[in-house]
Amino acid sequence: MRIFIDFNFEAAHHLPHSFPDGHVNQRLHCHSFRARITLDGRPDPKSGLITDLGAVKSCADSAREELDHRYLNEVPGLELPTLETIAIWLWRRVEPDLPALVEIGIYRDSCGEGCEYNGELETGKAAA
Repeated sequence: MRIFIDFNFEAAHHLPHSFPDGHVNQRLHCHSFRARITLDGRPDPKSGLITDLGAVKSCADSAREELDHRYLNEVPGLELPTLETIAIWLWRRVEPDLPALVEIGIYRDSCGEGCEYNGELETGKAAA
């Protein structure tokens, strides 16, 4: 069974090395992002919960504060802020506090784009 928390953030970035010269993404621009933190587990027989979503929300709120209304290129670890690197950054930011973490999603709903990451690049993590 899986549970999740979604949160939104607004942020600016540019991608100077990811696209050919003159491409619009080389210029500073903004997006509305949606992030999803997904956990996997079995409900505890006593509580009926996999984990307390309040604790997950607290962790999400802390990460959101580091991203919301920021210039992502200046956030340590996000110097190249693609969907992929934002997903990896968020995984590394929340995973120590959320051992049941199985997936991070980063979405730009207005563009119909997103990235889902299950930690496969992390040391000792296997692809799901």
